[in-house]
Amino acid sequence: MVDTTSPTRERVILDEDDMRRATTRIAHEVIERTRAADSLVFLGIPSRGAELAQRLAAEVERITGATDIPVGSLDVAAYRDDAHLRGDGAHGPTVIPECGVHERVVVLVDDVLFSGRTARAALTALDDLGRPAAVQFAVLVDRGHRELPIRADYVGKNIPTARAEQVVVELTETDGADRVLLRDAGGAA
Repeated sequence: MVDTTSPTRERVILDEDDMRRATTRIAHEVIERTRAADSLVFLGIPSRGAELAQRLAAEVERITGATDIPVGSLDVAAYRDDAHLRGDGAHGPTVIPECGVHERVVVLVDDVLFSGRTARAALTALDDLGRPAAVQFAVLVDRGHRELPIRADYVGKNIPTARAEQVVVELTETDGADRVLLRDAGGAA
């Protein structure tokens, strides 16, 4: 029998240098907007957002000379309004820095902004942790197709996509390389 399914095609849309530049730019924008690195807390949304939050905090520290900017992770799986459709559970632990989030500027970090449902779930999860002074949202890639009125404060790259396409973020910490791929399952690239 001959396989007539179309192969998955992919192309690199951000390479290691592009990702480094995006992270550096976002870090500068966070510093410019908040003006006080000592009030920041970065919370990454697992899985890739947690690593990106670490990178952003390290970059803010490098730029400002600040030390020990708190970084944690926020698993939002239980807060999703589409959990019954997704069928997946927790993506990583929730780890809140010792300082907590009360009266801090919390920067939520995710790898890809798509429908807005993950961001909404993160805001709901944050309600259970305290009352931040402000909440900001940073993403490496904004691919459009919002279903909720959510936008990122900081975006590494806006990448217009078709709904059928996938944006895949790979990080050295988890995947052995830094790159962002656009995958098209069978359609024209």
